[in-house]
Amino acid sequence: MSITVNIYYTGSGGAARAFAAEMVSSGLVERIRAEEGNERYAYFFPMDDPETVLLVDSWRDQAAIDAHHKTEMMARIAQLREKYRLRMRVERYLPEK
Repeated sequence: MSITVNIYYTGSGGAARAFAAEMVSSGLVERIRAEEGNERYAYFFPMDDPETVLLVDSWRDQAAIDAHHKTEMMARIAQLREKYRLRMRVERYLPEK
C-alpha cells in the first residue's frame, strides 16, 4: 500500500530551486532514498512557475513515513526550509482499495 505525498515548495528569487539543490548536494536526498520503505523521492520543476519545486515522495506505508518523520533529517529539512523562506503545500495520495 504505497502512499505518495506531493509537496510544493514555493519561495522567491530562485529559493525553492536552491533549496532542492542543497538537499541534493548535502546528501540528504540520498540518505532519504536509502531509508527503509522509501519508494521515490524526486524533485520536479513546474514549467509555468519558476518559483516552485515539486517533491514527489512515496513510501511503502504509513509506518515508513512515521519512521522517517522521527529521523534527525526532518529537523535539517525544516532548517533548510526556513533558510530559504519557503512555503509548503501538501497533497497526499492513498492507493485505491
